[in-house]
Amino acid sequence: MFDISKRRELLKKSGVLALGMMAFPAWMPRVAFRANQTATKNPILVVIFMRGGADGLNIIVPHGDHDYYAHRSALAIKQPNAQNEDSAIDLDGYFGLHPQLRPLKELWDQRALAAVHAVGSPDPTHSHFDAMDYMERGTPGEKSMQTGWIGRHLQVKASENKSPFRAVGLGTIVQQSLRGPIPTIALQSIADFHLRGDKNELARIQQTISSLYDGSDWIDIEGQETLAAMDTLAKIANQRYTPSHGAKYPTGYFGQSLATLAQLIQADMGVEVAAVDIGGWDTHRAQGADDGTMGSLLKEFAEGLQAFYTDMQDRMQDITIVSMSEFGRRAQENSSGGTDHGHGNVMFVLGGGINGGKVYGEWPTLASDKLYGPGDLAVTTDFRDVLGEITQKRLGNPNLAAVFPNYTQFNFRGIV
Repeated sequence: MFDISKRRELLKKSGVLALGMMAFPAWMPRVAFRANQTATKNPILVVIFMRGGADGLNIIVPHGDHDYYAHRSALAIKQPNAQNEDSAIDLDGYFGLHPQLRPLKELWDQRALAAVHAVGSPDPTHSHFDAMDYMERGTPGEKSMQTGWIGRHLQVKASENKSPFRAVGLGTIVQQSLRGPIPTIALQSIADFHLRGDKNELARIQQTISSLYDGSDWIDIEGQETLAAMDTLAKIANQRYTPSHGAKYPTGYFGQSLATLAQLIQADMGVEVAAVDIGGWDTHRAQGADDGTMGSLLKEFAEGLQAFYTDMQDRMQDITIVSMSEFGRRAQENSSGGTDHGHGNVMFVLGGGINGGKVYGEWPTLASDKLYGPGDLAVTTDFRDVLGEITQKRLGNPNLAAVFPNYTQFNFRGIV
């Protein structure tokens, strides 16, 4: 039998952090592993969460709705004009892309990119934390279920994929959407994992784990699998990653996260789902129209997606990307040059098998008598309709009752 207290003491002296019943360096990805680390070919889902409540009205601009311009004298994106690069990029005569999303227009024209407008959660909360929590759990208004919608999808979907990299959260913690019984990695970057080139320190920690878990009981096996995963990542980290097809990721956390994910996928690590965050969308002040805080974020967002799509184009038939945000912004701009918490928003869906080149959903208009609550875009498409369609048609999981409990009236839009 092992003595857990002695092991913890040894871990502390060795600079290794004991995490629950598993041993990890403090800088290590927060991982729980299973036996048989065999990767198999599976569809891949990438979920991008735009944290802060992105302004969907300025992302997919309803330039054909005159009330949009009535509500926004300073922040409205100009109507499409081929001679003006600061104007909206027309999509269908009624909706247009924000000018900083120009890198996505080519994907739109290729029908690889679709958008859903007036989409969101039916829960009326304007709290960031509650709204994000509800969407990631997939249970609006209900927090009793501890798992996330992706975690439940992985739990119920039959799969031979036993890779410890089956589910990856890019960041310092595992996103709520990934939480569940299936092992998940939280990884900031492969470079950070590799101690920024300090091979001696990595070898010392690996030796510590190896000596502490050299038995045959279950915790020893878990520790040995942790070491095997460290070896696998170390091999990748020793190789300089060169994106394919001349792709260039933007600098910053979002671009780095997508490049890290691409490297894991290209190395056939068995990635099946991944969650990527991009924050900063709470634009109460200094939002800007074609430029400003939001413009900079949209430029980073678009360049990151374009780079990932270019890098992964040989595999995009198996990859689906969906973006979401906890809620949109109010139709009326505020006196601080920004917008306040709203309701309806925009989701993007990108990848193989997507009926792109179209804005989906029922547009409620921005007429005063059609606004929701204190002046928000109404929600006409439940976000679970979009995620459910992707889960069933792209990920091959028909058990939507387990993934989105207590939601039965799915209304697929034909996006897939």
